[in-house]
This record gives sequence, C-alpha cells and structure tokens, in this order.
Amino acid sequence: MFATLQDRLETTFKSLRGKGRLSESDIDATCREIRIALLEADVALPVVKQFIAAVKERAAGAEVSGALNPAQQVIKIVNEELISILGGETRRLRFASKPPTVILLAGLQGSGKTTLAAKLARWLQEQGHTPMLVAADLQRPNAVNQLQVVGEQAEVTVYAPEPGNGVGDSVAVARGGVEEARRTLHDVVVVDTAGRLGVDAEMMQQAADIRDAVSPDETLFVVDAMIGQDAVTTAHAFLDGVGFDGVVLTKLDGDARGGAALSVAHVTGRQVMFASSGEMLTDFDVFHPDRMASRILGMGDMLTLIERAEKTFDAEEAAKTAAKLQGKEGDFTLDDFLQQMQTMRKMGSLSKIFGMLPGMAEMRDQIESIDEKEIDRVGAIIQSMTPSERDDPKIIDGSRRARIARGSGVEVSEVNGLVDRFFEARKMMVAMAKGGGMPGMSGGMPGMPGGMPGMGKRAKARQAPKKGRTKRRSGNPAKRAQQEAAAKQAEQSTPPGAAFGFGGDSADAEEAADFELPKEMRDLMGK
Repeated sequence: MFATLQDRLETTFKSLRGKGRLSESDIDATCREIRIALLEADVALPVVKQFIAAVKERAAGAEVSGALNPAQQVIKIVNEELISILGGETRRLRFASKPPTVILLAGLQGSGKTTLAAKLARWLQEQGHTPMLVAADLQRPNAVNQLQVVGEQAEVTVYAPEPGNGVGDSVAVARGGVEEARRTLHDVVVVDTAGRLGVDAEMMQQAADIRDAVSPDETLFVVDAMIGQDAVTTAHAFLDGVGFDGVVLTKLDGDARGGAALSVAHVTGRQVMFASSGEMLTDFDVFHPDRMASRILGMGDMLTLIERAEKTFDAEEAAKTAAKLQGKEGDFTLDDFLQQMQTMRKMGSLSKIFGMLPGMAEMRDQIESIDEKEIDRVGAIIQSMTPSERDDPKIIDGSRRARIARGSGVEVSEVNGLVDRFFEARKMMVAMAKGGGMPGMSGGMPGMPGGMPGMGKRAKARQAPKKGRTKRRSGNPAKRAQQEAAAKQAEQSTPPGAAFGFGGDSADAEEAADFELPKEMRDLMGK
C-alpha cells in the first residue's frame, strides 16, 4: 500500500548521501520532495504541513549541522516525526477491572467490521482471554450469518438470538449479549454493529444507543485504509456522533494510497490500535507506530517477524534441525526441508515475510512475483517420494523420477530440478547455520539472499540484471576467447532456483554464507 511513498522517500534520501554538510537549499529541496511524496500518498494536508514544518525546523538546527553524517540525521528526524503522526507509542486495550470487558466496533458498511470482529476475538483468545462475539448488526443482509461463520472459523462463541436481515432490536441484542457473557463467564465481549454506505443520522443514533446500553470499555472505529480522504471525514463524523477510543485499519494489503488512513490518528487524536492486512483470520496485528514508520522508510520490521517466528516455530524441533545442519551434510533430508517450508508458511505469505526484512524495498518486484503455489508443487513432489528417497535423494534414478512425476502431477524436469537444487540448497543452509540465520529455519530462509521460494524461471526473468564488477578480460587472445565462450554459455544456461528460488552462482553462495541477521534474531536462536 505504501510502495509509492516508500520509493519517493528512498529517492529523496539517496540524494543526501555522501554530503559532508547540508546547505539550506539542500534542506528546502529535501522537504519539498517529502511534501510531494506525502501528498501523493493521500496524507491529509494539515498533517503534511505540520510534518514538514517539524522536519524543516529540526533539520536546520544544531542536531544536523553538528552531526558527523547529516544525511542519516535527517532520516532519523523523518523517522521520529513519522512515528509521531502515526500516534507515537503503541496503544494497548484497556480491560475492565470487573469482567466482562466490552469492545464496541463502529464504522461504515464495507469497512470489514464483521471479519475484523472474528480476527480480534481470535487474537484475544491467543492472549489467554475467553471472548464472545455479539451479532448486533441486524440491518445488513446475512450479517448475522457471516458473523456466525467467521466466529466458527475462529472457534469463538457467537451470541446471535435474532436472524437479522432487518428483523430484531440491535440495542436489546447488545445488552443481552453482555448479560449472557457475564452469565457464561466470558471475560471479553466484542459487539458488531451495523454500518451504512455513508454517514447518516439513523446509523449514528443506533450506534449511540448501543453505546449507552452496554457502556463499552473500548469503542473502536474500523476504517477501510483504501477509501482515501473520506477516512478523515468519516472519522470526524463518528467522533462527533458516537465517539471512539481507538482506530482499527483494515485492508492494508490493498494497492490504494493509504496516507489518509494514517492521518486519522493525528487528525482525531485517537491512536491506531490494530491493523488488518489480509483475508485470513491470522492477518491481524497490533499497530506499532515505530514499526510502521520503519516499514515505510524501507527499514523492515524485524521485531514483528521475530514475534511471528516465536509463535510459529517449535523450539524443540528447531533445535533438532539445527543439530542436523551443524552435523554432516547428509543429515538434513528432504523431509526436514518440507517440514521447514510448511512451518514457515504458517507465519503468513512469503511475500509479507520477506517484506519485513530490511532492505527488501529494492527487491519489491521479485517479492511480488513469488508464486505461493510453486511451494505447494514442491511439497507434492517430496510427498510423492518414498521414505528412503527422502532420506537419501542420491538414489533417485531415472525410473524413480518418472514415477515421482506421475504421482505428483508434474513433469520429470521439475523433479530433476527439485533434486538437483536440493543439494545446492542444503549446502547454502549448512553454511548459513554456521553463521546464524532465521529462528526455526536453523540456517536461514530458503533462498535468502540468493533467491526466494516461489520465484521460478518466469519470476527470475522479470528481475533486473545484477549489477556489479565484471571480470577483467585477459590480454591473451586465446584465453580471452575461452573466457567469452564460458560467459556466453553461462548466460544461455537455465537460471538456478526454478524450484526453490536458490541462486546458484558463487558470488551468491558467498553472500549467503556471510549473511547474518540482526542481534535479536541470533539471540533468539541462542547463537
């Protein structure tokens, strides 16, 4: 969603690098580019004006003029001011001293309140609470049924005494839901209310009546991050008509400009508390302003990645895999690799995982080309092998490969590619294991940094040519001709990584061996 803003800011900061000091004209030009970037991202004009004024004032002060690296100091200032407009510190839910805690969801129709209710309830359940959903949206067709379906998926109790579709009293349902939760010892109640296509007096009055009936501990305004400047207008209307304590952003995985949604916190004085970024119930996170600012500036979000890894990877299994990678090369089998891939998928889509790594903004095209289904095909090939073949892929001869291809529904060439590249992958992972890598991956994510899982030949073809130093040509005509022939043959060969996405040239292998993640990740692995 914030790709355009990220690219513009990155271009702006590149122009500052290498300068020993910044002149007044440099600061003016930088602030002008940042202003354009924010306006193009649909950030509200009052927010842009205040943001630019703060950056300009600080950039012209002593903290930049006296810095050893003025460019980095300007980036630091932009980061801190961005955190400020996003709400500053992380806002946590307030729980009632005497259960149940009542959370009221309000917002326009289509903002994703019903699905968000199930995501929030599932998240609360993971925190050790016993939530209950209350179907108080009796206007929208099938709203009650939808809440029952997503509630069942989240394995959460749903209170729905009325069928909805225009039948029933929403205020009575909300009040009855709180009483039922108290009777059945549910400690949190999430009330889903009706929305409209636009702000109107009837919707506001109903939401206000429900608020007065249940006295919520938290009223959350759910806003679609893709609706543009209407997000600010609607937020003001709800703040005046109903009042709310926090904001929840939905559809952050969209491709629209999301600046207006990020302006809500600054304009209303109510912080963003949660963010939803997908259709799955697991696509839900606490909103951390500092982490979001870090993502926008292309610095990744390692803390969120670590938290997901801690929840997903089993420490005992990770230790076993690490021991295999630290031992003989043949100890790590295709079964182990398949298990690592399946566990990694539980963290979310690979594109989102890689997007949290620092510096991945420059590889956005490659990340977006990741084919999640290709990983499923790899899994099907491995599962079509016998246990002995998975333990020792070297025994897989021509007839075995033909049988595996028939069993997994792929071409023999794909089985060949998988087997050949597994050996390359294993070497890379063993090398990375000795230097520290992703938690649970016991040696790094498959294909990092030489490539990425799911990036096959077509995805590789879309990548930009790799820049770097070229090998010097020999002055000996015979030797030079030999070098040119070898280079031509290398260009015509099939690019490595079609099955796993592993880079196969020696430079990539050396980069992989030297690849080392931040201290927090190494501490998590105990390395």
